[in-house]
Amino acid sequence: MDSDRSEYKQVIVVREDLRLSRGKLAVQVAHASIIGYELSDSSTKEKWKMEGQKKIVLKVKNLEELMKVFETAKKAGLPSGYVRDAGLTEIPPGTITAVVIGPEKADRVDRITGSLPLLK
Repeated sequence: MDSDRSEYKQVIVVREDLRLSRGKLAVQVAHASIIGYELSDSSTKEKWKMEGQKKIVLKVKNLEELMKVFETAKKAGLPSGYVRDAGLTEIPPGTITAVVIGPEKADRVDRITGSLPLLK
């Protein structure tokens, strides 16, 4: 990348304690990605799309840790939101499953999520 261009990415953080099936988890991550995209400004959206729409999925242990990530991102002024499940399949209605940060400049996102482990 050119030195005058920032790298953009989106980070989705999910809860480990819910033990969702792979399919359910994939849907929650997809919901989060769309929420983040809708919250970002048009210039950021365009840059992120041009760079290949980088996404990273990380994990936290529980709802408390998830909401700390969300609150920290909001306080930093990053586009961020969370997924609240409808409860039609595996978990109760209203369960918060994931937080999204970005798309945004990678260095800004990393300040919030850089220490979190990858979801494997």
